[in-house]
Amino acid sequence: MELRLSDKARAVSPSPTLAIDSKFKAMKKQGIPVVGFGAGEPDFNTPDNIKMAGINAIENNITKYTPASGTPELKQAICDKVKRDTGLEYSPANVVVSNGGKHSLTNTFLSICNPGDEVIVPAPYWVSYPEMIKLADAVPVYIKTTEETNFKFTIEQLTDAITPRTRAIVLNTPSNPTGMIYTKEELEQIAEIAVKNEIYVVFDEIYEKLVYEGEHINIATLGDEIRDLTIIVNGMAKTYAMTGWRIGYAVANEKIAKAMANIQSHATSNPNSIAQAAAVEALNGDQSFIDDMKKTYIERRDYMVDRINKMEGMSCSNPNGAFYIFVNVKEQLKKEHYGKMINTAQELCNDILDRALVALVPSEGFGVKGYVRLSYATSMEVIKTGLDRIEEYLSGKCTEVKYTDNSLEG
Repeated sequence: MELRLSDKARAVSPSPTLAIDSKFKAMKKQGIPVVGFGAGEPDFNTPDNIKMAGINAIENNITKYTPASGTPELKQAICDKVKRDTGLEYSPANVVVSNGGKHSLTNTFLSICNPGDEVIVPAPYWVSYPEMIKLADAVPVYIKTTEETNFKFTIEQLTDAITPRTRAIVLNTPSNPTGMIYTKEELEQIAEIAVKNEIYVVFDEIYEKLVYEGEHINIATLGDEIRDLTIIVNGMAKTYAMTGWRIGYAVANEKIAKAMANIQSHATSNPNSIAQAAAVEALNGDQSFIDDMKKTYIERRDYMVDRINKMEGMSCSNPNGAFYIFVNVKEQLKKEHYGKMINTAQELCNDILDRALVALVPSEGFGVKGYVRLSYATSMEVIKTGLDRIEEYLSGKCTEVKYTDNSLEG
């Protein structure tokens, strides 16, 4: 008997990075001393005041259902936070709290897209955007960017990508995987085009507090018309080291927010009540933790960028935000390594993992070729060990294959 799946389920692709990740975890479980640069989460612990707020919520029996779109206290805290950061006035009716940023993004696309609608996605992109768009029966339309433009599209590219079916454009600033940020001038041009064509802007600012050079600008601040078309998506994961707490949120026009809340009420109902209480404390409490975290990230970033740019056949730019470095490895491809032809970033990552015991994320999952992503959301000890091993691999000294079980490769 053949088990049938829905067309929607079959249309969603698994992450191209899962093979490397699965292999890394299998090696670690076997006690192999592998180090990883794949982490998409801060290595810091959740601050104590936030943890205590969660503990207090449990002790005070805040363990029941809440309103599906979030507690009034958290929605107000989000409104207050947005006003502090941007000057924009929103009411709780504009806010939907969800089970993490991914959930907020999925709700967004389900709320604004009809079958066949197109959503513009600049590449390189975070791996989940295309699949979320497909889940909404829409079509991702990619704009290929280059290192020469700092991985940002030109206005001409954006104009050329727009069709009568275009419903939205996704902007992620600071970006995963490149760490680039859009300037105010660039966002003004984008806003003008979005308003002219009545296109939504899905503005993913999950890394907004992790900006090291330049300034983070929320596109919704650039005028009443673009504000009405902007769906701000954010969450607690990156800024407050709360990845496992699973609290994300969207701020949008009340009509869109209501649609998102309706969808969520049937799909998952409310986010975790305890995590919501902790999120209120995170937004309202002491913010000095963020500056300390940023200082550490800058030290790690500067060390990694310097080391990488001294390695033969590898190069990278200095990312302005987030906690990733996007490394150009094109000179290492289409050539033999240890008697084996390596043609793609995926193959290079596999070989480095097998021989040097270092896990990197290949760029194929981000929609481009010839790059690898390294995260500096890990300790300086791990960073130094990992870079030492990569350098050893590139110098031809990793002659021994330390891991030979390739059954997990994709």
